Amino acid sequence: MAEKTTWQIDPAHTSVEFAVKHMMFTTVRGRFKDVKGTIEVDEQSPANSTVNVEIAAASIDTGTPDRDTHLKSADFLDVENHPTLTFKSKKVEGATKKEGDKFKVTGDLTIRGTAIEVVLECTYEGTGKDPWGGTRFGAGATTKIDRRDWGLKWNQALETGGILVGNEVKIEVEVQAVKQ
Repeated sequence: MAEKTTWQIDPAHTSVEFAVKHMMFTTVRGRFKDVKGTIEVDEQSPANSTVNVEIAAASIDTGTPDRDTHLKSADFLDVENHPTLTFKSKKVEGATKKEGDKFKVTGDLTIRGTAIEVVLECTYEGTGKDPWGGTRFGAGATTKIDRRDWGLKWNQALETGGILVGNEVKIEVEVQAVKQ
């Protein structure tokens, strides 16, 4: 059996950000500030690698407190009943031998208690020693989801046609992890 290397996600150097259209013509961005997780890498057989991430739903931050309060409500994330968003990988495709290598991670993204499979398009950003003697690696990931699939259906029709909040959510992740 191949040995896996465990990496702990460094929350201080990891970001989970999203972008959604507002009024169909302006992009609003936000992020989740409380992210943690573990990545287990099987160098010999990358397909056996795993990614498990937990995000505190209440850590959402768009820079506008009133909007954040609405996003935390039952209209959207319903943080009172669903305090955690999770991602659990099911499949890893591709290797990460050199900086810039592309790979895919397929897994279940759980929002509001609903798990739906998504594919993260990933880029390996490199590995190096930190000033404290540890080893770190970085990777970026992107995907797009339709928020309605997870029950985030609140919206408002605009007088001029269209909707207030776009349904497509672009997600961008930058991960730095520390070898355990």
